Amino acid sequence: MRINKLFGTALAVALASTLALSGCGEQEKQLIRMSHSQIETHPDHLGLVAFKNYVESKLGDKFEIQIFPNATLGANEKVLELIKQGSVQYLVVSTANIESFDPIYSLFSIPYIFTSEKAFENFITNPEILEQLSVNSDKNGFYPVASFTAGTRNFYAKTPIRSVSDIAGKKFRVQAGPTNVAMMQAFGGAATPMSFGEVYSALQQSVIDGAENNELALTDQKHGEVCKYFSYDMHQMVPDLLVVSKKFYDGLSADEQKVFDEAAKEAEKAEFAAWHKRVGEAKKQAEEMGVEFINVDVNEFRNKVLPIHQELLNKTPALKPLYEAAEQANQAQ
Repeated sequence: MRINKLFGTALAVALASTLALSGCGEQEKQLIRMSHSQIETHPDHLGLVAFKNYVESKLGDKFEIQIFPNATLGANEKVLELIKQGSVQYLVVSTANIESFDPIYSLFSIPYIFTSEKAFENFITNPEILEQLSVNSDKNGFYPVASFTAGTRNFYAKTPIRSVSDIAGKKFRVQAGPTNVAMMQAFGGAATPMSFGEVYSALQQSVIDGAENNELALTDQKHGEVCKYFSYDMHQMVPDLLVVSKKFYDGLSADEQKVFDEAAKEAEKAEFAAWHKRVGEAKKQAEEMGVEFINVDVNEFRNKVLPIHQELLNKTPALKPLYEAAEQANQAQ
């Protein structure tokens, strides 16, 4: 496929590493920086470890890969700018963070666009879908090269959510983007976009009443210490994408591109395997923290937001082919 200060310190360290390599008697290696916002036990990180191992096993004489977890290089929106410049080469980022750059990625923010997790996974791992998402890569400055599953997004809060009415008047953290704001309005709640790293303190201080994410947020980010109710409304299935700097990728030889593309697929496989294992573990751990998991009437929630589908298609006609492909993926299950 053709496919803050803290940041300054981290990048300076990375650049120093590059200079150190060039100053020794060995062949100079190019430093590849990979960024993500999760902890080092998260499936996203494990996927990048698989990527690193694959590339260095094939091209270790030319490239050294460093992985920066926990948003060490900055928030995703900031790193996307660095990706465009080519100073960071790879980033794992939610499509919700990309849609402000390119509306075509808002497809995944459409609530209930997928009817099953299986249909979602088949859709995001289809190479043709990544090709379609790459349509504006010249402008964006990056290519999506692999998809990571992030399961289903659900509401969790300090009080039980058993029906849509339990959301009314409450403030929920959502990922940035107009679609998420519209979704919360349809549910009768108030959308409060904020950085993922700010959610725990916002919950503690009652700035927000709850949030929406997958089960790992309860354990990895310790949100289950504050929110004791997790409701399976399954309103969204939003992937994380591994994106590569166009400036970097286009500068590789054809043989090097092939290795990096293969590494992206290795990362995808590793992340999927780690995800499915980790979700079961996280749910058990959350229950030990006192979290109650609630099954709700999904159709009650879905019916509230279906009008958003047509509104978004009317606003962004370029979404229609991908929307239709998602429907086909649903029907295939």
